[in-house]
Amino acid sequence: MARTSHKLSNSFEGALAGGGDPATSPLYVFGPFLKLIVVAGVAQITFGASVWLVVLTIAVVSAMYRLVMQWVTDGSGGSGLSEDEFGGWAVKVNAAITFIEYTLTFLVSMAAMVTFIADRIPALNDKILWIQYRTLVAIGLSVFTGWLVNRGPKMAARTFGPATGGVLVLLWIMIIATVSKMGFHLPSFNLMAFNAQNLNFTLSGYARILAVMTGIEVFANLVAAYEGKPEEKSKKAFNSLLIIMGTTAITMLIVGPAIHQLSNPSLAEVSVFTQTMDRLLPDPLPYFGTIVGIAVLMSASAASAQGLQNLSLGLYQRHYVPYWLGQRNIFEVADKPVWIEVFIVSLCFFFFGTQEDTYLAIYAAGVFILLSMTGWAVTKRLIRQARSRFSFTSLVLIGGTCLAALLTSAATGIIFGERFLDGAWTYLLFIPFLYVTFSYFRNRLGEPTQEADYLGQLDAAQLAGFGFGQYPTPEFVAGNGGEAPAEITWQPEPIEQSNWREMKVAIQRIVVLLDGSSFAAQAIPLAKAIAQATSARLTLFSAIENEYQVETEKYKEIQVERQAYLQSLVEELQSSGLVADHMVSAGSTVEAAEAYVADESVDLVITTTRGKSGVPHWLSGGVSSKLVQRINKPVLLVKAIDQQTPKTPGVKRILVALDGSIYSERVLPYARALAQAFRSELVLISVPAVPRMKDYRAAAEIVDTLRIKADTNMRKFLQAVARSLRAEGIKVRIIVTGSIPARTILSIGKKQDADLIMMTSHGRGGLELFMVGSVTQRVVQNTQTPVFIVPILPQ
Repeated sequence: MARTSHKLSNSFEGALAGGGDPATSPLYVFGPFLKLIVVAGVAQITFGASVWLVVLTIAVVSAMYRLVMQWVTDGSGGSGLSEDEFGGWAVKVNAAITFIEYTLTFLVSMAAMVTFIADRIPALNDKILWIQYRTLVAIGLSVFTGWLVNRGPKMAARTFGPATGGVLVLLWIMIIATVSKMGFHLPSFNLMAFNAQNLNFTLSGYARILAVMTGIEVFANLVAAYEGKPEEKSKKAFNSLLIIMGTTAITMLIVGPAIHQLSNPSLAEVSVFTQTMDRLLPDPLPYFGTIVGIAVLMSASAASAQGLQNLSLGLYQRHYVPYWLGQRNIFEVADKPVWIEVFIVSLCFFFFGTQEDTYLAIYAAGVFILLSMTGWAVTKRLIRQARSRFSFTSLVLIGGTCLAALLTSAATGIIFGERFLDGAWTYLLFIPFLYVTFSYFRNRLGEPTQEADYLGQLDAAQLAGFGFGQYPTPEFVAGNGGEAPAEITWQPEPIEQSNWREMKVAIQRIVVLLDGSSFAAQAIPLAKAIAQATSARLTLFSAIENEYQVETEKYKEIQVERQAYLQSLVEELQSSGLVADHMVSAGSTVEAAEAYVADESVDLVITTTRGKSGVPHWLSGGVSSKLVQRINKPVLLVKAIDQQTPKTPGVKRILVALDGSIYSERVLPYARALAQAFRSELVLISVPAVPRMKDYRAAAEIVDTLRIKADTNMRKFLQAVARSLRAEGIKVRIIVTGSIPARTILSIGKKQDADLIMMTSHGRGGLELFMVGSVTQRVVQNTQTPVFIVPILPQ
């Protein structure tokens, strides 16, 4: 197939693709910084020291990332290195912090953008009731940005594409204007900044401007998006980092003193950057700068939302989050995480305001946790390498990375100490919560297939740093020159572990649940057909709710009525040559049926999805859904409809859903038994674990390779199953298609005119069903075809 990737051909393209976040930071970090030290009266002493500490941190961390980019070329960057060095826990910690960071990126960028707007429209600082107009503007723009991002990356690319280039131009215009008007003056490094009286202000100021480091990880994620061999790509990515971080550092050193000298941080109505633009630049350039600032900050907000989309898709593929977080909308993006982010951001604006310094230090805290983990992961790898091959160079490298790790760790500590009560404490709450959440879903959903796990890493690495319209190349996915790694060779369960061939089931006792309603009675025709085909005994079972047992007369009246109703049905069945009886029990239908099934060796329970109330209780956690959660025998669900059209049920074609696992095979003995009884055709369907190529755009080639492998292996699995069934005289066809299981099963069931759908279910219910999700649930909800479910109850 033709190559469709959008590769980055040079370092400048990479700077534009990944530099939006760090390039915007000089626009907003000086305000909180100057407000602290100017009000305290220590600006002349501590300003330069704080700035030089930040520049030193930029230098050593950037140098450290040169190693990361050389080692990790699959686009997973520091996160991938941390996972390699520290194991699975690092994945969950990184994901938890990244979840938080994307929301904070959105918050800070949107707040800074509203500040830029208010600089030119001061009336936005006025209030309506107790709410500033700027708050309403921030919430409205947040909703607009979320809507725009959820319409797909092409729409966002058209809107925000040039923004990073614009802010780079703005920063260099400010650098040139500063040197031209004020001369070349670097901040003074005053050692008094580190005495006992001033140290706290020096470090606090340092913490407030560390947000310039945000986004540095993005360039490590960009490595694989460049053209060339791995070493060429890593060099281009590092040069992209130098373009952005170099611009940022120069801005801090040259424009920073001008901002200190020309602006008034106590003037709350206008940001210090805008004040400095107005003093340094001739009209209309300051207004151009405001427009650029607004555009790039909205772009950064949108990029964080896009990053959250991809992170959610990746975590869903890897079974760390529930299915609904990874569902794609009609524009093929995961929209729900973005709306959650917009909702959280709007609440923060409403309750805590839209001043960026409210969120800035908290924002930087998460960044430095991630940078610290990367620093120690780099150090660990260097030490391991030095043990096998020691040299003076390795010693220097270890010293440098130790310094980077110590600086980032110290910065983390400073930020937490400085802003712990202002919100940094939330990390101690949210990181453990998200870590436990990821662990829970991984345990409940199980290990993903190798393809799904691999593609999950691809999704998660398609971060905002790729820029709008930028997607990983095939080399990004492979990390080894364009071919899938050899270890991605998923195979179905070994046939020697499969025992369904030896499992002989006989349907000899069928229970039909009835409550006297016309909805419940719609199960009888199919129950009758199965009983006739299998020579099974039918028991019509009904339960009378506990509330009537208190009123003895009422209970007896209902009991007599129910007995008469069931007896009439039994006589009708017996007249057709069937063996039938009935049973009326006290208690709830689920509990009474569960006890009866256990005591009477029942082989199959048949019920409808609606009962006397008329409410579809499969959706509301009623009888049919609870049965699947509670009993260990198959349950056949018949979709009850309002207008029942008389139809003689037939079971000519049965659709059997399999995913290659031992669990899904548990449905096969029952499928075989029914196919033999009805002389039915079995259609075995499987949905490969690899999604459609268009979901990965530039990675289409490698995804195509993985898809072909998954398709081939699944076909081999279904063909092996089909051979065993054909050997017993059953007509079998196989279908391997689709990418979304429930949707594909429903579609194929309709196209094949299936009379019955058969599948397994993990018996989830309540909150767990909502959170973890169920393919079976979605199939039952959306089909008119009866569904035969073999429950797999938790051990």
